[in-house]
Amino acid sequence: MAAAAVTPAAGFISGKTWRAVRRANRVGGPFVGLVVPNAYEMDPVLKNPSFKPRGDIPILDVQGRRFRFGTIGGQSVVMVMTGLSMLNAGLTTQLLLSLFNVKGIVHWGIAGNANEDLQIGDVTIPEYWAHLSLWNWQRYGDGPANELPLEAAGDYTRKFGFLNFSDYTVGQGNKELAANTLNSIWYQPEEIFPISGTPEQRQHAFWVPVSKRYYDLAGKLEVTRVPRGCSANVYTDNASYRQFIRNHFGCTPVEMESAAVALVAHQLGVPFVTIRSLSDLAGGGSSLSNEAATFLAIAAQNAVDVMLKFVPLLGAADEHDDR
Repeated sequence: MAAAAVTPAAGFISGKTWRAVRRANRVGGPFVGLVVPNAYEMDPVLKNPSFKPRGDIPILDVQGRRFRFGTIGGQSVVMVMTGLSMLNAGLTTQLLLSLFNVKGIVHWGIAGNANEDLQIGDVTIPEYWAHLSLWNWQRYGDGPANELPLEAAGDYTRKFGFLNFSDYTVGQGNKELAANTLNSIWYQPEEIFPISGTPEQRQHAFWVPVSKRYYDLAGKLEVTRVPRGCSANVYTDNASYRQFIRNHFGCTPVEMESAAVALVAHQLGVPFVTIRSLSDLAGGGSSLSNEAATFLAIAAQNAVDVMLKFVPLLGAADEHDDR
């Protein structure tokens, strides 16, 4: 009890920290927010002379996240590492946007590849992102014509399709033996609460668009702009699933963070773009192992190189509503 009396709540931001945040915004804002998943995707930035740390704004640690301030090509930036997964990416992006005056977000990293027309090391920028690990798992015996639980209430939908496990059973010649009690999963949109809407009145989003202007600016760089990228709390190293999401959703990069960044930025009305370099053909390549470990450093560096060229393209026009 004595310790509790003198120790602030773990989720509480102290007055001292708020003063440091306000000073950072006053001295350096507005910022381009740089959001990166992992250390191996951030370290090449810290070692690159294009990133110039600011001497007038110290590194700021808030709630387990470290915010680094600097400039890239004249643009004032604040950079934060999220860690792996949708939860970490979403929490960190929300914290970034709640604390700092951020005019736009640039997110980068490596990704698996679902598009066999592209190669390891190619850098992709999707126009839309979707989260593919929010499901309604259908009971065995029901099929596409059966309404999902709570579908009538608007909680779930059959709009975005399903994956039927029995379609991937080895030896489908015998339909009885090919049946699978796991049945089907139906992909669901996220419930969102945009600042432009009414609190507690939900909307839904499946495909989230990146900033149109950011996407157009990317055309000036040596990148492959693609229609769609997909995220999930799943590391995809399975050829059958890769082919399914490519055929059903048109995904190119597949990874674990970008859709979370997209959903937070979209709800708060902040322009964003994601740069993902392909490190492996998801579930393909060598029959012995996944290629990601072999090409991770090359793919990460390629993504960093594009990010460092992209950020300077963002000028005063970012102050306009260019989503």
